[in-house]
Amino acid sequence: MATRRESVHYRIVPVDPVMHLFDVTLTINKPDSEGQLLSLPAWIPGSYMVREFARNIVSISASSEGRKHKLKKLDKHTWLAAPCKGILEVTYQVYAWDLSVRAAHLDQTHGFFNGTSVFLKAHGKEALSHIVDIQAPEGDAFTGWRVATSLRELKARRHRFGTYIADNYDELIDHPVEMGEFELISFAAHGVPHEMAITGHVPKLDSKRLAADLKKICEEQIALFEPTSKAAPMSRYVFLTLAVGDGYGGLEHRASTALICARNDLPVVGQTELTDGYRGFLGLCSHEYFHTWNVKRIKPAAFAPYDLDQENYTTLLWMFEGFTSYYDDFILLRSGVIDAPAYLKLLEKTINGVMRSSGRLKQTVAESSFDAWTKYYRQDENAPNAIVSYYAKGSLVALLLDLIIRRDTRGRRSLDDVMRALWRRYGRHFYLPQGGFGVEDHELENMFDEITGLTLKSVFDLAVRSTRDLPLEDAFAHLGITLNDQRKAGKPSLNVRVQQEGGFCKLASVHETGPAHQAGLSAGDVLIAIDSLRVTSSNLDGLLQRYRVGDVVQVHAFRRDELMSFDVTLESDVTPNYSLVMRDKPIAAAKLRKAWLKSRK
Repeated sequence: MATRRESVHYRIVPVDPVMHLFDVTLTINKPDSEGQLLSLPAWIPGSYMVREFARNIVSISASSEGRKHKLKKLDKHTWLAAPCKGILEVTYQVYAWDLSVRAAHLDQTHGFFNGTSVFLKAHGKEALSHIVDIQAPEGDAFTGWRVATSLRELKARRHRFGTYIADNYDELIDHPVEMGEFELISFAAHGVPHEMAITGHVPKLDSKRLAADLKKICEEQIALFEPTSKAAPMSRYVFLTLAVGDGYGGLEHRASTALICARNDLPVVGQTELTDGYRGFLGLCSHEYFHTWNVKRIKPAAFAPYDLDQENYTTLLWMFEGFTSYYDDFILLRSGVIDAPAYLKLLEKTINGVMRSSGRLKQTVAESSFDAWTKYYRQDENAPNAIVSYYAKGSLVALLLDLIIRRDTRGRRSLDDVMRALWRRYGRHFYLPQGGFGVEDHELENMFDEITGLTLKSVFDLAVRSTRDLPLEDAFAHLGITLNDQRKAGKPSLNVRVQQEGGFCKLASVHETGPAHQAGLSAGDVLIAIDSLRVTSSNLDGLLQRYRVGDVVQVHAFRRDELMSFDVTLESDVTPNYSLVMRDKPIAAAKLRKAWLKSRK
């Protein structure tokens, strides 16, 4: 560990919760003799969009030996402090009013920040120890506030304000911090302490059930990657959870995750059934926890290391996000949180979601991964017609590969074996002194062949580098599972997606080649009436039920402030409605299916 003289120091204070302001002081004992370069990241790993966090710096100044020091801004997120012989101190205020898992948020109820939003990087000092003094807000109203973070304590007791330490800048910005009054849930997973800090009022929270379910999920994942030793890659893990009226999201870190959820998704004391909301929350926890291995340690080469000043392009997000999306619900099954029929229902939902979008026929998952910065994270009303989700279709690619590997090796190998091999070769030593390196595209595919003994190039060509639909029906058939298409032919439809806006029915998206598209309607149009009857977002389907496929209806809609009329010829509802049905099959298929769908239940 570096000495105090060799460290970079920060002090962060929630100075004005009402105005959502953090005061931050950066102290560099030995600044660069030619001038100290400073910068704030432009994006945060795990969320692939340039967000320009420096725009939230309200004011900034520098001093040395008690005197004001020259600080010049070079670009949108970079500053240069003039050369100085003494200690350099940079003070700045950060506006924190982003209620998400990506940035920083502060008010009278809690404070939260990611290091990428608040900690300037001292160039040339990144490898030094970084010490942070996290201070409490002043006032009697904040006496009950505590701190939740996976940062190591230096001069602070667990969950208390004080001094924390990271080995380097990369580690510093990979441990978000929550402060406030939160409920703390603790459990151990294969001997490793785990916590969930829940901020926000959640009446009758069943913390025991939550801890028990999370323990199952975490232990299942640890055992997946280290089946013999059951060794986790971190010494402690923290789920930082903000419960709100309506919300959903997560962002992974090396020893923690930041989550936001609807409070009604959390379990209630005395309620034994598994609600859709609670299942979804556990799936979110499972997803972010799986990232502890897949993307935080096993990384694409483009992320080793990250360049946080600009976009880092990779064609592999379908693997790092898509495979994680496959395993998140799969782990719920394996851990016994859900049963096989429930898991198949979740797969049906994913299949239908992918098949609903015509964008899947125009963009491959490799292209979707590369274009995440400009397309997936910047979706507009035409997104369903133009892009495919590397999360959703990527999870189906993982499913397809898993089923093919199990089938063609007669159950001797599975996707698990490939993930473990990736972990051993690319992930296990990533944050150790000897360091690690990232995965190239060709290395990933070569490893599949090496570990399985199969030649899978044709599968990758189809699933990753083409826009053809995945042959899931055939893959399922070998397990004695039938993929049925149960769409309701003959049901009249506009083939649009609508949303409620101020009591009106607004077209959120118009699906390509559908009746609304052919009639001239566009996303953003507000439907007023069909054949002179008022339309709302809740009665649209009911109005259309009075008609047959082929009927022509007159649709009145506002585009901007102009009333327009459209003659729409109704067509059959083409919304995918696939279902998975387990059939009685020969023993070999039943055996493969049982091995795939095995769980603790």
